[in-house]
Amino acid sequence: MKILILIAVLIFGSSAIHPVEAQSNIIEVGNKSPEIKLPSLKGDTIALSSLKGKLVLIDFWATWCAPCVNEQKELADLYRKYKHADFTNGKGFEIYGVSLDAKKPNWETFIVTNKINWIQVSDLKFWRSPVAKTYNIQELPYNLLVDGKGMIVAKNLHGADLDNGIAKFLLK
Repeated sequence: MKILILIAVLIFGSSAIHPVEAQSNIIEVGNKSPEIKLPSLKGDTIALSSLKGKLVLIDFWATWCAPCVNEQKELADLYRKYKHADFTNGKGFEIYGVSLDAKKPNWETFIVTNKINWIQVSDLKFWRSPVAKTYNIQELPYNLLVDGKGMIVAKNLHGADLDNGIAKFLLK
């Protein structure tokens, strides 16, 4: 067996053994954010690229994740605060919520009950979501801040760090 692994490494390189490491390199500050196209609660597909020109927080979360649920009020406050702001590389602020839920009723009830009024999408595939794999999601909550050109400018900011991270891009 060791010989087969050695041959695979020689032929395909180390990425044959560590595909997650190779994949995670694309989700770095300074790189373009990979496209996401997922259905909303209404069933219409919303593409991340449709938000070009805005500062966007991609928020990976789920209703079964207590820290994610606790963070929603803070996100609502940030959304109200920055929705119409002008940024150095974007006009307006949007949150693109990507749920890793598996059950639509749980997801829908939470959004309606908590009056979440920013974009929410999900393929309802839980951790098996291709988007979770593309973005190498290992834990929730997880987020990325993307500028008006689709470039990742910050990642995994929470609390005051998230507010300060957004404010850093405000036009003065």
